[in-house]
Amino acid sequence: MMSTNAISRTMARTNPAEYIRQVRQEVAKVTWPTRKETLVTTGAVFVFVTIMALFFLLVDQIAAFLVRTILGIGG
Repeated sequence: MMSTNAISRTMARTNPAEYIRQVRQEVAKVTWPTRKETLVTTGAVFVFVTIMALFFLLVDQIAAFLVRTILGIGG
């Protein structure tokens, strides 16, 4: 287990005001997406999720049919 002194040597000390200043500098460097990019990406995600949900519904129905047929249940 590391002593408190060893931990102090490995971690830089930053006061809260300096930390906030550094965070603001880093946030300013970020390239934020435009509104259009965000809407296009969101739309693509919704379309993909819908397609995948339909695919898994189909696979589930086929698997259920095969299990019922093999086991002779329901009909």
